[in-house]
Amino acid sequence: MIPRDRAKLLQLAESALPLWGLAGAGVRLINVSENATFLVTAPDGAKKVLRVHRPDYHGREVIASELAWMDALRAGRVVDVPRIIAGKNGDFIQEFFLGDVRHYLVLFDFVVGDAPDESQNLGDLFAHLGFLAARLHLQVADWVLPPHFSRPHWDVAGIFGAKKYWGDWRDAPNLTGAMRKILETAEMEVCRRLNVYGKGAGRFGLIHADMRLANLLVDGGRICVIDFDDCGFGWFMYDFAASISFIEDSRQIPQLKAAWLRGYQQIRALDDADIAMLDTLVMLRRMLLLAWVGSHRDADIVGGLVGDFARVSAELAEVYLEGGYLEGV
Repeated sequence: MIPRDRAKLLQLAESALPLWGLAGAGVRLINVSENATFLVTAPDGAKKVLRVHRPDYHGREVIASELAWMDALRAGRVVDVPRIIAGKNGDFIQEFFLGDVRHYLVLFDFVVGDAPDESQNLGDLFAHLGFLAARLHLQVADWVLPPHFSRPHWDVAGIFGAKKYWGDWRDAPNLTGAMRKILETAEMEVCRRLNVYGKGAGRFGLIHADMRLANLLVDGGRICVIDFDDCGFGWFMYDFAASISFIEDSRQIPQLKAAWLRGYQQIRALDDADIAMLDTLVMLRRMLLLAWVGSHRDADIVGGLVGDFARVSAELAEVYLEGGYLEGV
């Protein structure tokens, strides 16, 4: 992937604002992750959030599918999600060229609120994460996908196969031969267990795929779910694995898992096989994140992860293979 020049991205964002009639608005970079996100402040003080998509990731049809799901969730009051703002031409997705490279851009209403942090009651927060995930999963069970709906498949083929949406975990920094060996064994075991578990209608479908605390905005009693950019087709229980992204080695995981399941099962029943598969999906997600760290070294968060991420991933794999469960390392 081509490293992104933040100064040029800011220039692009400023230059594209007339597409929404916002010429002259203030623009500030919030972060660079999969995409670049900007806070836009109009002269009258109104705030918006502009997302500039990475040009080599999602195509227009894939982005349109994400927005279609968000629109359906908002219309059905399933969960609170940001409102999408159409450009002057009536389209939700705008195009802007930086040199000869086309970028897709989407503008959202600014949502008042703060992402929860570890100073708050994590048990209550994870119970609510589970509750929200279950609401999404119930909605997609009955939702008829629009024509041409296209989203990534976060399954074995999409993560470990020829596609490899986020790259190959073997390219991660600081990965030794011994680490690679244990992780390759873990990959085979993850694939074996998921093949046995299968993709039945009650187990596999459209998921948020990144529903963690960083993607919630809390304002009093209101909780808004943001960042559907990774949504796609995967195992429903993968949404728990995503909720503990980057903290899979925490000693709190058993308590957080119990809380998530408690919230989830308030409205959607799970069987023993679903619950037994959680740790396999945590391992799948961790290996996907290991690939992401290697392929997205220009993302803001990666600098603080590079040092130990491969080592801890291998330690988690060893625990997974020895005990079949993860409770921190």
